Amino acid sequence: MTAKKVLVIGGGVAGLAAASELADLDIDVEIVEQSDFPGGHAIQYTCKATDQCVKCGACMVEEKLDRVVNNPKIKMMSGTRVQNVSKSEDFSVSLLKKPVFINPEKCSNCGICFEKCPEKGAVLKGFSRNHVPFYAISGEKCRYLKDQSCTICREACPEGAIDLDAGETTLSAHANAVILATGFKPFDPVSKPYGYGKFKNVVTNLDMERMLRRDGRAIKPSNGVEADRIAFIQCVGSRDAKLNHLWCSKVCCGSALRMAGLVKARQPETQITFFYMDVQTFGRDFDEFYAKIQKDVRLIRAIPGDIYPAGNDQLQVTFLDNTSSETLQEEFDLVVLSVGMTPCQDMQETAETLKLQLAETGFIEQADKGSLSAEKGIFTTGSVTGPMSIPESIASAGKTAFEVTKYLGNMAS
Repeated sequence: MTAKKVLVIGGGVAGLAAASELADLDIDVEIVEQSDFPGGHAIQYTCKATDQCVKCGACMVEEKLDRVVNNPKIKMMSGTRVQNVSKSEDFSVSLLKKPVFINPEKCSNCGICFEKCPEKGAVLKGFSRNHVPFYAISGEKCRYLKDQSCTICREACPEGAIDLDAGETTLSAHANAVILATGFKPFDPVSKPYGYGKFKNVVTNLDMERMLRRDGRAIKPSNGVEADRIAFIQCVGSRDAKLNHLWCSKVCCGSALRMAGLVKARQPETQITFFYMDVQTFGRDFDEFYAKIQKDVRLIRAIPGDIYPAGNDQLQVTFLDNTSSETLQEEFDLVVLSVGMTPCQDMQETAETLKLQLAETGFIEQADKGSLSAEKGIFTTGSVTGPMSIPESIASAGKTAFEVTKYLGNMAS
C-alpha cells in the first residue's frame, strides 16, 4: 500500500496528540504551526500540584510535544501558516514560512540575545526544553526590522546564529487528509472595566500561569513583591450577553482554583478571594478538590463591576454583595482575570478555505463523526470546535485520528 500522509494545521495539544496517534500507526504527518513555539497556549501552563497531583493536565502537553519532536514520522513546521488548500485526488497546500532569524543548527540556547536586546518583546523566549531554538526574534518588535537601527543581538551572538536579513519562504505540501487543530484565542479583556493593560497588577489567567511557571510565586508585576491579597475574577469574556459570548469556557474555574491552591500552598499567608458566577466542576476528581479548596479560598458569588487604583500600590475592586444588596469595595495587591476561550481571529477565512461550517458561536461546527467539511478528507479536533480542557482535547484528538485512519483505509480499498 502506498504510504499515506496527513497534514495537521495547528501545533497545540490537540494537533500534537493527533499527530502522535497517527505516527504510531506508521502514517507520515506534517504539522503546520503559526507560532515559533509549538504547544499552543497549554505549553505555557504551570503544573499546579501541591502535595499531590490535582489533575490540571499541564504535564500532558509537554509529554505530547516530546513524543512529536522525537518521532521520525512527524515533521514540525513552526513559524508557518497555510495560504491555500486545494484538492484534486489529494490535497495540495501552499504555505508561507516566516523568516528564520535564529538558525536552529547554530544556536546553542545561551540566551545572550535575550539578555542584550534593548527592546522588550523583540527576542522571545520558549517555554519547553523541546523548543529548539529556545529563542526567536519578533518581526513586529525588532528595531532592525523596523529601521535597521539596532544589531546588538547579531553582534553579541557567539555562534553567529542570527541573520536579521532572512526572508519569508514559500513552501508546498501534499497530503491525503487534513486535520484542523488551530485551537482558540484567549479573550482580550482590554474592553472590560478592569484596567488590563493600564494597571500593572491586573493580569490574565495566562499571565498568571506564566508567572507561576517562571517565578514559582504570585508577585506584583509593579515591583516584584509577593502579593498578600489576590482576587480571581471569573467569566471575563464568557457568558456575556453584551458580547454575544453566551458560552461557558468550562475550564477557567478549575484552572483558577487550582492556581489559587498552588499559591496558598507556597504562600500560606496570602489571602485569596474568588469572584464567580457559577463554579463549573469539570474534570476528574474535581468535586473532592473543590471541597478542600473552599477551606483556603474565600468564594464570593458576584462579578465585580469596576477596578480603580488605590493607595499603597493596591487595586480597589467594586462588587455587589448578594446577601445585603450593598455595593462593596475591597483592596487587593493582584487581580487575576480568568478570560474565556474565543474563536481564532481568522476562523471565518479558515472555514471558507476548508469548506467547513461555522457554528453560531464562531467556532467550527462539530460533527458526531468525522468532519462537517463539504470536502472529504478534512477533519477537525480540539478546541477549534469549542472550549475544551487539556484531557478533553487529547481525547478529541484520539477520536479524530481514528476517523482519519478509517478514511485513509477506505481510500486504499
